[in-house]
Amino acid sequence: MPIDRLWPEPAADLDDEALLAAYAFPADRTWLRMNFISTLDGAATRQGRSGFLGDDADRRVFGLLRRPAHAVLIAAGTARAQGYRATLVGPRSSAWRVALGLPPQPVLVLVSRSLDLDPTAPMLSDAPVRPIVYTVESAPQERRAALANVADVVTAGSVDVDPVRLRDDLAARGLTRIHAEGGPRLFGSFLAADGVDELCLTLAPALEGGDAPRIAHGARGVPTDMTLTSVLRAGSELLLRYVRSPA
Repeated sequence: MPIDRLWPEPAADLDDEALLAAYAFPADRTWLRMNFISTLDGAATRQGRSGFLGDDADRRVFGLLRRPAHAVLIAAGTARAQGYRATLVGPRSSAWRVALGLPPQPVLVLVSRSLDLDPTAPMLSDAPVRPIVYTVESAPQERRAALANVADVVTAGSVDVDPVRLRDDLAARGLTRIHAEGGPRLFGSFLAADGVDELCLTLAPALEGGDAPRIAHGARGVPTDMTLTSVLRAGSELLLRYVRSPA
């Protein structure tokens, strides 16, 4: 299905390069983007998975958003539920990255307080780039030792992973283009820490009802003004890009 730009400059049937330009990372700073899909009534999942809400256009943009990223950030529980794989981008995207001087694959970055991760899972054991797992001081030592064989395990908080420490550590590693894919609690924690620069939101043309979660969840509300920068459309689906409004 073609993807058209409705605003700010209307254009029909955007190719991949036009889409990449529309979602380009700033070049001069650390930037954290959240990417989510939601139904019209605010549901972030269907049958427990966000992937069941998207169509071909959403999946196309989803893949392109990963292409220029240095790191793909995801909560460990969401990575397990969504069935994450060892490679994060396909051959065409890898070739594109190499041509621009980037490594063939972005780094998989997981957040887990409990370290309830299987070190033999393909997303860890078969990863072409050594993953990074951020955890807390109280995480079990035996799990920490097992995961250290396949990933860098970094303590970034006492009770909860501190988003500011996580961002700073990634930036110190040269990973300044951070593309985050959930889940809602991770989004909520970064909102609370004033750590979200951008939201890419696909608005699926459906109503869900039920008790599906919202795209962000936390212990307290954190009002954050955002500015709309582009509106794309594929059929009845809207793909919206917002950046944080200047203070």
